[in-house]
Formats: sequence, C-alpha cells, structure tokens
Amino acid sequence: MDWTFVRKAWDKWISTSIGSSGEPLKAALLINYDPTGPSRLLSTIAEQEGIRAKPIEVNQFVDFIKRNNLQSESFFIGQNQYLVTSIHDGWFCARCMNTSHPAGEGAIVMQTTSFILVALYDGSIGSASRAMVDVDQFAWQLGRKNL
Repeated sequence: MDWTFVRKAWDKWISTSIGSSGEPLKAALLINYDPTGPSRLLSTIAEQEGIRAKPIEVNQFVDFIKRNNLQSESFFIGQNQYLVTSIHDGWFCARCMNTSHPAGEGAIVMQTTSFILVALYDGSIGSASRAMVDVDQFAWQLGRKNL
C-alpha cells in the first residue's frame, strides 16, 4: 500500500472538494477495506474530513456493506440514517432520512480495490451530480495505483 500517495491524493482532493459553501461535499470518509482479507481484520478509518466517525460506527457501516442488502436495509453515518436510492457497479447513492436541511442530504459510497469512500453532500439532484464528479475523480486517482 502506497500510503504516501494516498495521503497526498487525499489532501489535494479535500482542499478543492470539501468545506465551505460552494464546494460539492460537506464531509468525506476513507475506510481501509479488503473484502478478500480474513474476517478477523477490522476495517479502519484511513482519512476523514468534515466528520468525526467513530470506529464502532465504521465497523457497523462495513458490516452493512458486507451483508449486501443495500435495498432492504438502511445505514448510519454519525447520527444520520441513510436509505439507498440507487445502486451501480462499485458504488451507490443514499439519501438522509432524518435531515433538518430543507433541500436534504445525501451520500455517495464508492468502493475501490482497497478502500470504501463515503462522501456526504447537502442538497438534491444538482448537488448530487457535482458530488459524484468529485468522488469519481478521487476514486480514479486511487484506481490508477490499484488502491
């Protein structure tokens, strides 16, 4: 695993994608994940920005992904509960069920060879489209290194 590359790519990506008004994402979480590894290996938080996820929450989220019942279950990230709205090859989208934002909140979850990337955004369709572009760019960078 090329952690130096991952760290540099993450830092560059978050500087233009996450944060203040006008940026496509409000938070992101990068989880170290190897679906082919032994079950005793726990997934860990590799990077996070705009959110302070706890290891137990991450493990519950990874269990949700491993169960692969995306259409019949919901999941939590922090205090927010999400329902999957669309499933694609290697990624899915979800909407927050308990948001207080009038325009709503969403999540894009993308799996690469070694990571699960969770990106959170505020808003609806336009915001989701901008968020997806940014998430896809970062996933593409990881994919170049087979990460």
